[in-house]
Amino acid sequence: MKFNNLVILLLFTVTLFSSCKEKIEEKEPVLRPVKFEIVNTANAKNIRTFSGTAKAGDEIELSFRSNGIITSFDAKVGQQVKKGQLIAKLDNVQANLAYEQSISAVNSAKSAKNTAKSNLERIKSLYEKGSNSLSDYEAAKNSYQSALDQYESAQRNKGIQSSQISYGYIKAPKTGIIAVKNNEINDNVSAGQVIAVLNAGKDINVVVGLPENVINKTTLNMNAELTFSAIEGETFKGNVIEIAPVADVNSATYLVKVDITNPPKTIKPGMATNVTFDFSTTEVVADESLIVPVKAVGEDGNGNYVFIIESADGKTGQVKKHPIKIGELTTGGFKVVSGLKSGDKIATAGLQTLLDGQKVRLQ
Repeated sequence: MKFNNLVILLLFTVTLFSSCKEKIEEKEPVLRPVKFEIVNTANAKNIRTFSGTAKAGDEIELSFRSNGIITSFDAKVGQQVKKGQLIAKLDNVQANLAYEQSISAVNSAKSAKNTAKSNLERIKSLYEKGSNSLSDYEAAKNSYQSALDQYESAQRNKGIQSSQISYGYIKAPKTGIIAVKNNEINDNVSAGQVIAVLNAGKDINVVVGLPENVINKTTLNMNAELTFSAIEGETFKGNVIEIAPVADVNSATYLVKVDITNPPKTIKPGMATNVTFDFSTTEVVADESLIVPVKAVGEDGNGNYVFIIESADGKTGQVKKHPIKIGELTTGGFKVVSGLKSGDKIATAGLQTLLDGQKVRLQ
């Protein structure tokens, strides 16, 4: 009897423990992530931020104007160079050989010219004395003129070959810093091949790609604000100095160059930056209408609706299906006639799978 009571007590304890464990292992419900936007006016929508990259105001690509093997390359990344300083040179074997040949050609042409000149003077003297015919005199003049032309041509060729030798040298066109070095000594390079990049001057520009829906609102001297992730807590001023007339084939955006006003030394070429433009300054009439993205608006049998997100902590919240009345379709989205107010948070993706009252995690 005592044994049976012990077994019953043991079974009860195990059952109780299992129940408690099941309760402990109950997991919290997984909240669905949802993207959202804050409802704002059309003018506020005109303030847009794009990513860009800082570049030196005067970025010079260095290359030889002839082919050859690099025999000297006195440059390191970050090295300061002065205007006129020799940076690199080629072996110039072919150029030197061609120059020597041009000198030999000049000497030969000069000798031939002098011989033709002496012959002309002799024939002229005999012609004046009546010992030679006019045809002999004319032939001597033609021979001298031909020799003179060949001599002048040889001199011009010598000058060209001398320039070819200079094409095997690269000197710094301006004072600056070597930013990129692509080759080393003994590399065989071609004419026009960029072997290094020189950053000259103190100006810093930012290149940013703008989409087609805002490029026509962008104007020269337009103001911009710039922030750098590498320089926290600081905002810099700038203005547009270049606007590309055609889209870049790689990014399908229009490249715009922004000049930074009084850039500090902490801004380095290559740094990532966020560039903010206020396109409302280019609009003739201010528009205070509320705008919602097209993808945020749904439609059912009762009309158009959006999912408003109610959130106390900005991290999680609850969506509520809310009817709205929309008006004109603009480049930024639908104008709201009624149903929303500025500052409302609305879901912008997956409307078909959201449920009224569903708890979500803001993303």
